[in-house]
Amino acid sequence: MSSIKIVRIHNELLGTYGDRGNADVLAFRAKFHGITTEVIDVSYLEKLPTNGNIYLLGGAEDAAQVLSLEAIRRDHVLPVAIEGGAVVLAVCAGFQILGNSFHAGGKEVEGLGFLDMKTVPGKERFVGDIKVKATFLDMDITGFENHAGQTILGEDVTPFGKVVSGHGNGDGKFDGAVSGNIFGTYLHGPVLARNPEFADLLLCRATGRKFTTIEDPLASQYAAWRRKVTK
Repeated sequence: MSSIKIVRIHNELLGTYGDRGNADVLAFRAKFHGITTEVIDVSYLEKLPTNGNIYLLGGAEDAAQVLSLEAIRRDHVLPVAIEGGAVVLAVCAGFQILGNSFHAGGKEVEGLGFLDMKTVPGKERFVGDIKVKATFLDMDITGFENHAGQTILGEDVTPFGKVVSGHGNGDGKFDGAVSGNIFGTYLHGPVLARNPEFADLLLCRATGRKFTTIEDPLASQYAAWRRKVTK
């Protein structure tokens, strides 16, 4: 596959912390892989396309998070896309949406159930730089976390990464969750701008290619610097 569609889901709702930039990084790096891309922005008033190859969800406040969830559930599209092999990257509020339940506005809300996990109110707000050892790449990944939820993973769920510094899911041990082509994390940044190798992995997953990274010295130097200074 040499042409893919990148679907940015409800950016007007799930775009609080600049996560929309993940789509831009994917589109930029795709060129060096010989992949043509189309970035599709979908409002919560519109139906999600069924033919996306990568679906992106970002961070949000409680009310926007619930509104986005309701729109995704209304469409019945994302489960079909995932079943068909589409890649999903969900950050913070978007990550919580994919679980069994989360809390918003002081109430428990049923999630989409794509990941066996639940998010409960934490005892504090977790804010600051974070570094994790990725479970799917032999490297550290850095980002910025800003959330008050504590995510509890099911026994058979693979974490996105082991926390090196920061709080991650709220226990200081693990961050996020991974299942097949679904990647959930609390890392903003945008995470793909800070970790370009991760963007390459998503592109390779979406096109069915063997994982390879491209030569982009400036991006690689910036990523290495962030990993060095994130304590």
